[in-house]
Amino acid sequence: MNSDLPKVLHLLAGQSLIAHVIATARELAAGQICIVHGHGGDQVRQTLSAEDLVFALQAPQLGTGHALKQALPRLTKAPVTLVLYGDVPLVRAETLRTLLEAAEDGVAVLTAEMEDPAGYGRILRNRSGRVTGIVEQKDATAAQQRIREINTGIMALPTAKLQPWLSALKQNNSQKEYYLTDVIALAVKDRVPVFGIKVADPGEIQGVNSRVQLAELERAFQWRQAMKLLDAGVTLTDPLRFDLRGTMRCGRDVQIDVGCVFEGGVELADGVSIGAHCLLKDVAIGAGTRIEPFSHIDGAHIGTLCRIGPYARIRPGTRLAAEVHVGNFVEIKASEIGDGSKANHLAYVGDSTVGRNVNIGAGTITCNYDGANKHRTVIEDDVHIGSDVQLVAPVRVARGTTVGAGTTLWKNTAAGGLVINPKAQEHRPGWKRPKKTKK
Repeated sequence: MNSDLPKVLHLLAGQSLIAHVIATARELAAGQICIVHGHGGDQVRQTLSAEDLVFALQAPQLGTGHALKQALPRLTKAPVTLVLYGDVPLVRAETLRTLLEAAEDGVAVLTAEMEDPAGYGRILRNRSGRVTGIVEQKDATAAQQRIREINTGIMALPTAKLQPWLSALKQNNSQKEYYLTDVIALAVKDRVPVFGIKVADPGEIQGVNSRVQLAELERAFQWRQAMKLLDAGVTLTDPLRFDLRGTMRCGRDVQIDVGCVFEGGVELADGVSIGAHCLLKDVAIGAGTRIEPFSHIDGAHIGTLCRIGPYARIRPGTRLAAEVHVGNFVEIKASEIGDGSKANHLAYVGDSTVGRNVNIGAGTITCNYDGANKHRTVIEDDVHIGSDVQLVAPVRVARGTTVGAGTTLWKNTAAGGLVINPKAQEHRPGWKRPKKTKK
């Protein structure tokens, strides 16, 4: 990977590779999840710290069989132990459930049929189709290398048999390692049935050993998520230009244009439209709302029939009611904005409570920070604020007030009427602009 970061901590769809594997294990209601680590173990432990995880150090690293042996003291007495790999993040829980069901009667090995099996261990079967062994690529004969069914490394084993089988492993192979795959021959010797379960989609067992493979898995993962949304009735203009780095719930007739990124938990109600190149993180958007291109919305709740953007930024703690308009280059932070209110151009609204049917003019800002503390601005219903206004918090603008363009408002207002800073316009005939001095 050419990186200081342990491979399993590289990101896929916003989460580490191993986080995806752990999430799948949790989906299977694992009684105990043990992470066997070697290189970069401290980073792995710090990143993955959770109550339901235990860790085992493998040092030195002497193969997959040796790795599982390090985990044995930390495993529960559950009947079956499932072996997964931290750099194989796409395997589905449904696939593993089938494997676990087969393991109730013996050993179950997840296999795959590959067009090019080079580099993988080959599955050996007898005439009746029962698995009799697994041979690694470097130890395989020419005939065995022509076998296209490969070992994915994922297997479910009877926990009670692990201690004797792992203790019996030898290093008599080209790598001088303890291969977990040699357990299959030991199972056959003990007359324990071995079942080879072929995965329907070989893409599930793709691992990561390079940046190129990581990029390939990212697109495969995103394609999988895009297909689920399309099947649910969401319109994606181009499924190849879509990124979901969390979870998404969509209503009917949702439309998503190209280049959008969704992070955390996102909810889009019926008829929501997301323009090109938007980023949405931890947001809920009400029915009929339209998000125009290049908008960035984070930690916000957007009501129904709103119009946002283009180039709008809505920051955490913001709640917009129905039919709110937030236009180009408007930033809103930690504020509530009431029904039908508008800030259409070049404004900043921070730490504010804005009522119904308020119009906030271009260039208006709430001055919410005094250099040490944040203060709140309250704008009541039916207020009209002209362009280039500064509202110096804490301040309250009463219902129905009109604030003239260019006003700096630092005192609470009475309801209705016009608020301005008196100023005179002066004209000086004959005045000359200064000229640049020649050097």
